Amino acid sequence: MTGTVTLPIWLLVLILLFGAVTFASHFLFPSVRWFLRGRAERGLARLNARLQRPVDPFKLMRRQDKIVRLIYDPQVMQAIADHARDTNRPQNVVFEEAKSYAREIVPGFSTLLYFGVATRLTRWLTMQLYRVKIGRIDAELKGIDPEATVIFVINHRSNMDYLLVTWLVADRSALSYAVGEWARVWPLSRIIRAMGAYFIRRRSRNVLYRRVMARYVQMATAEGTTQAMFPEGGLSLDGRVGAAKLGLLSYIVQGFDPAGRDVVFVPVGLTYDRVLEDRVLAEARATGTRKFRARLWVMARFAGRMIWQKLCGRFQGFGVASAGFGAPVSLRNWQATAPEPGAEALAADLMARIAHSVPVLPVPMVAAALRSGATTRAELVDAITRKAALLRSHGYALRLGKEAEAIADGLPPLVQRGVVLEQGGQLRVAEAEAAMLAYYAASVEQALEGIAGNAATRQT
Repeated sequence: MTGTVTLPIWLLVLILLFGAVTFASHFLFPSVRWFLRGRAERGLARLNARLQRPVDPFKLMRRQDKIVRLIYDPQVMQAIADHARDTNRPQNVVFEEAKSYAREIVPGFSTLLYFGVATRLTRWLTMQLYRVKIGRIDAELKGIDPEATVIFVINHRSNMDYLLVTWLVADRSALSYAVGEWARVWPLSRIIRAMGAYFIRRRSRNVLYRRVMARYVQMATAEGTTQAMFPEGGLSLDGRVGAAKLGLLSYIVQGFDPAGRDVVFVPVGLTYDRVLEDRVLAEARATGTRKFRARLWVMARFAGRMIWQKLCGRFQGFGVASAGFGAPVSLRNWQATAPEPGAEALAADLMARIAHSVPVLPVPMVAAALRSGATTRAELVDAITRKAALLRSHGYALRLGKEAEAIADGLPPLVQRGVVLEQGGQLRVAEAEAAMLAYYAASVEQALEGIAGNAATRQT
């Protein structure tokens, strides 16, 4: 027992290494994990106490556990069996295909990344670019059942929409977005997935994929995950609130159980004095294709010019960015009272509410006044006064100030960009920029057309 044992140095090092690993795995690592888990749980408790709608357990579940839960869900297993039979393929092969879809769809979630980094970054970036004006969000949300699943339905004007909405509701809940295929590039995909967003193939016609996607959306909704979606399915090319694509809405309606947790849709209308992608969107509309020709060097040059102006103190921002919130729609009440309680009627009603929630800003109002025939500043004042009074009387949110302020804020950006020419007190639209003026006037014109249409309906 007291004899001397001679060992080679390499063997002694190996023994010590194994001993260190064993000590760490059995004593050190569990203690560290327990300590870190305790801190994380206390931090999450403080966060949930601050949020109006706490982060739900389903969102906090490990991503791998959510994938397993989804792939072994009875409805997904039935979809696998049906697809194997319909395509005459082995069921185990179809199972692996469904599992790959589940891995693609299911997000993770990092509270540190979302609340510690993303919300602060989105606030900073948005405030650098815009003057943000929002509606009475608390007035619309405070009456919602705390146990209900809240889904923000939003018109899609710009890729800034994600940043703006994430920041606006950061002290109320964590949002889970449906993100298109454009974001499935490394490392952006990992960051987006860690923030709780899930990817969707908007043009996929694969039956199995759509059933796996539908079941994930239904599971997240049933578990109370707060979500945000853009029913139009893409950026607006003409500046108007468009018709809804029924995909995600139909999944939610099909999986809804009136006896269970209610689902409440909150309409959100977004608008900007300047949409960063306006030229790209106008080109896409002119060519009739959604294959946006957004070249990397063009975006880099634009960002570089903006940063240089900021450093030189010449950057004036892009005007106002604004959000309006409409009255929430309970899916349970909707199905109980609507003449047609299906997804199509619900989508039409939600899009109408979103259109009514879009605020009126200076640049769109000036653009609409110019398109209605105003050719001088005096005529602009008169046109804006009449349009503003009509819109205000029908409950639209105006973020204009007085008429003179609206012209002071709305006309110079159009003149500086060459959309409007001012010579000798006369205003005229540059011939090559008529489509751009129409793009910015569209939201106001859509509101006025809606008012006129409602008036005509009442008369008949």
